[in-house]
Amino acid sequence: MIKAIIFDMDGVLVDSEPFHVEIEKQQFLLNRLPISEEEHHGYMGVASDVMWKEIAKRHSLNISVEEITEQNRIESIRFFTELKEIPVMPGLPELLERLKQKNYPMAVASSSFPEIIELILHRTGLRNYFQVVVSSQEAGKSKPEPDVFLLAAEKLGIDPKNCLVIEDSKNGIKAAKAAGMRCVAYQSPAVNPQSQKQADAVIKSYLDLEMLI
Repeated sequence: MIKAIIFDMDGVLVDSEPFHVEIEKQQFLLNRLPISEEEHHGYMGVASDVMWKEIAKRHSLNISVEEITEQNRIESIRFFTELKEIPVMPGLPELLERLKQKNYPMAVASSSFPEIIELILHRTGLRNYFQVVVSSQEAGKSKPEPDVFLLAAEKLGIDPKNCLVIEDSKNGIKAAKAAGMRCVAYQSPAVNPQSQKQADAVIKSYLDLEMLI
């Protein structure tokens, strides 16, 4: 029985993935890193510090992982602060309002920097729908490890087996399943359907989600 719903943020609540990709591509150029599209795509859903540690193993970095992670954090804050509008996924506010009226506890569990999560949620007006907001940094491990979802469930006070996760990335879906949670994949036009094969169900519109709960 579904008693709580946990949402990823990027690519699920807001259409922010292209912005993160652009920020990271600029960093690759700035630091002269030959990161292919395939390699870059493999980091989708992974926390920034974990991504840079993996890149450091594969490539020669001119600066430390800590420095380049901080560079990414500062640039991300600047980018999302200056962005005129952060697009919310179609039909999402209406869905969240209906779920709130039905008294579903809701959380956000994201691999983004904590400051970016709060910045985006406040700027889009979505923050008030969520009782709990957690980041991979707070959880201690990044997706595909289940820690961020388990921490969200713990803070909500709900057994993981009674939590439903809404995700879009392969790493996020793996994390949700590893946490023992049911997972619905949100398939935006930019997502490769093959990356969502491990989900329990796939939706292309938030109009479809309520029928699965």
